[in-house]
Amino acid sequence: MRRITLAKYKIAVFTSILVLLGSASTAFSKSDTPGQPKISEFKLENGLQVVVIPDHRAPVVTHMVWYKAGSADEPTGKSGIAHYLEHLMFKGTTTVPAGEFSAKVSEIGGQENAFTTADYTAYYQKIIPSALKMVMTYEADRMENLILTDETVLPERNVILEERRQRVDSNPGAILGETSRAMLFKHHPYGRPVIGWEHEMLALTKDDAIAFYDKFYTPNNAVLVIAGDVTREMVETLANATYGKVKRRAEPGKRVRVSEPEPIAAKSAEYFDKRVTSPSWRRSYLVPSYNQAKGNDAEALDILAVILGGASTSRINQKIILGDKSATAAGSYYQGGSYDMSTFSIYGVPRGDVTLATLETAIENVIANLIENGVTQKEVDRARNRLINTTIFDRDSQTTMARMYGAVLSMGGTIETIEKWPERVSGVSVEDVERVAKNYLKKSRSVTSYLRPEVTN
Repeated sequence: MRRITLAKYKIAVFTSILVLLGSASTAFSKSDTPGQPKISEFKLENGLQVVVIPDHRAPVVTHMVWYKAGSADEPTGKSGIAHYLEHLMFKGTTTVPAGEFSAKVSEIGGQENAFTTADYTAYYQKIIPSALKMVMTYEADRMENLILTDETVLPERNVILEERRQRVDSNPGAILGETSRAMLFKHHPYGRPVIGWEHEMLALTKDDAIAFYDKFYTPNNAVLVIAGDVTREMVETLANATYGKVKRRAEPGKRVRVSEPEPIAAKSAEYFDKRVTSPSWRRSYLVPSYNQAKGNDAEALDILAVILGGASTSRINQKIILGDKSATAAGSYYQGGSYDMSTFSIYGVPRGDVTLATLETAIENVIANLIENGVTQKEVDRARNRLINTTIFDRDSQTTMARMYGAVLSMGGTIETIEKWPERVSGVSVEDVERVAKNYLKKSRSVTSYLRPEVTN
């Protein structure tokens, strides 16, 4: 079975809090659309938060369980244990043999997967409505009855080590990205890779996995999201009959992580590799996430990303790609969907014989011009409309909806947070965008990375 790790050193499913918040805001609302089934939530007595997203267009249901624990919650020296446990959750329980859950989902033509990020771990199935009780029973079972032995744990450690070799060690861009992120987050656990550092992965044990499971995989630290051809009443009945029987066995409490010190010096990383066929350039700035931002800084950063390099009408696209044609690809994006600090990144791939130094200068000139001369009302309006309008397409995917709500709620957000996103982004002014550009697009807040082909003599 293929399992996806959404590592923070990559552009993951959600490259912006827009995807986390905006899409859901436009697609479903509690009261704006007459006759539209309402999104609702409730809590079980054991603390499990449950969200129901009705969508009766097709007899399909997406079932997702989100645990509020990711790689940034790992003990020091145990990097990779969150992702390792994700794999081990498929190894069976005291009552269900390994492979049975997956086999049952496959028998009915369903789909399943799991993924780990720095802030959460999620497990999901896409099934027919009549199979929902079965899936909830199995998932509730492994929430409290996972059983691990050296015979099952040690071979799976080899699997995650091979996954690291394939995803990171065999990819020059991933190698450099991992290094650059460790430089950007020099103190915060976001600086370590989700998949783990190899030398620490080699030492992970069964006891490490059990300790992480016992601390975080408890119903009062989880969010259950059900989207599709269901009703609240149906979900509430099934949830109480299955998850409601799972006991609280830990109190993880509020997340308390070390704070990243204010950056004071620009940093750079350069990597040469014979496997590189096209050089590339990237600069990532340390910025606040939606969770941490003051005022409307996060919404303004989202709009800034579109104006600078997130659309065909953006400054970078018009100047660098279409204008002087110094790049085959270039742009910018804001990854606002983190529990703690986050990143704003700009990238470019030079065209032909254009050097990275030339491309870097060209992009820096675009940034400097924006900071010095500001943005226009037309640019802000166009970017805002793009952010809001592109979310409409997400109505067609109940799985996307479940992912959006699960991600936001597992990081402490609320349904109200989601629904009010369009209102907040609509309030962003020209002055707001100019303020965040001046405050956060400083080289002292950044790491610049250069990926180059290996030079042979």
